[in-house]
Amino acid sequence: MDAILVLKVALAPALILGASIAGDRWGHTVSGWIVSLPLTSAPVIFLLALEQGVGFASSSAGGTLLGLVSLSAFSLAYSWLSLRLGIGWLYSMTLGWCVFFLSSFILAYASVPLIASFVGVVAWLFLVARFFPETNHLSEPASSGAYTRWDIAARIVATELLILVVTENAPLLGSRLSGLLTPFPVYTSVLASSIHRRQGAAAAVKFVRGATVGLFTPAVFFLIVGALIVGWGVGASYTLAIAASLILHGFLLRLLRKQ
Repeated sequence: MDAILVLKVALAPALILGASIAGDRWGHTVSGWIVSLPLTSAPVIFLLALEQGVGFASSSAGGTLLGLVSLSAFSLAYSWLSLRLGIGWLYSMTLGWCVFFLSSFILAYASVPLIASFVGVVAWLFLVARFFPETNHLSEPASSGAYTRWDIAARIVATELLILVVTENAPLLGSRLSGLLTPFPVYTSVLASSIHRRQGAAAAVKFVRGATVGLFTPAVFFLIVGALIVGWGVGASYTLAIAASLILHGFLLRLLRKQ
């Protein structure tokens, strides 16, 4: 667990900085696309395989896959609350967290095979994309200038605090629920709220939409790892999962930029 915590804390600054720069240069949709990559959850499953065995890692991958339902539910709730109902970023984020936790606790009682989980998650993501607030007709307001060092530093600090809170308390809830809580929207929450404060709800929703569409990639990643890590081992299963994820994520980027 200490290695997992160190990994998450170490990766956070790089991911926040990269997503912030991408948002300034290519728009918030691309920034969200970057955040949707399983850059923390995938290494966590890897470390669990080394520390607890491939069977434990396979089960955790299945739980993380199912947790994407809760993550996308948060994104959908945040978007509707902030853009359509005009609720401020703090209340939208807090209510979105409530939706995430409620969904996670409900899913904790679901016992479904890995393939069925994947099919259900993919169907749910298509449904979420269908009901996402339309943003194509909305123009992003001009940025108030490039992000300052203090702004990015504040994002990193907020992210680190959220990671510490979630990581330290998840073990108290048991392995099943902990797996479901792994996709907690740490990066999405911090970046969306920051964008919301600086540029308004429309820009924040474009970011959240990019992060949500990109969730098809971790869904495929955790399906492959969960299904193959026991029989193939860590190296082969991760190699195939990473290759498939990069191809799919590149396709999703082209789709997002066309839209």
